Amino acid sequence: MKLIIIGLGNFGASLGTKMTALGHEVIGVDTNMERVESYKDKLSHTICLDATDEVALNKLPLNNTDMVLITIGENEGSNIMATANFKNRKVNRLISRSINNVHENVLHAIGVDQIIRPEEESAERWTKKLNTKGIIDSFELNKEYSIIEVIVPKELVGLSFDEIQFKKKYNILVMTVIKNKQETSFLGQFKIVPQVQGFPSSTTV
Repeated sequence: MKLIIIGLGNFGASLGTKMTALGHEVIGVDTNMERVESYKDKLSHTICLDATDEVALNKLPLNNTDMVLITIGENEGSNIMATANFKNRKVNRLISRSINNVHENVLHAIGVDQIIRPEEESAERWTKKLNTKGIIDSFELNKEYSIIEVIVPKELVGLSFDEIQFKKKYNILVMTVIKNKQETSFLGQFKIVPQVQGFPSSTTV
């Protein structure tokens, strides 16, 4: 996948670095030359450019890009201007970061494909992890549904899905089971590797 990230602050740079590590082609854009230089070896490409300048966008390969992410967080005005510029260019998929509810309303009005609020999303995940016993991680789909990773309660270990009846008794749909397996690295050191077991059946224990 080819994507352009506008804004190489903490969130944008971290996202770009991780996406590059997964094999995606990432172009990182920022007005700060120091940031551009510091990430040139961590991203596929970096460009010093002002995305609020519509003419400057001609330097970007927008026609060959799958996704544009506006991750500017410290300046709402620049975020909105950059988002509007890319919306005018009709890029394939436009995602923008919002700082507050008013900012989010403006982005909705512009018509972005998706809005992200990393601080709020991170706070929600940590709230669940800190307040609910056994939760490893969580992702909130909406106010009613979440995807969560939990440690199996001891009283369920050794029972089959048919015996437990997750859906009937608890209104929980189990997507998969993850088991930790010990492997040996090429240096002879032991490490724990999580292995996804696939979709469980009624006989899965």
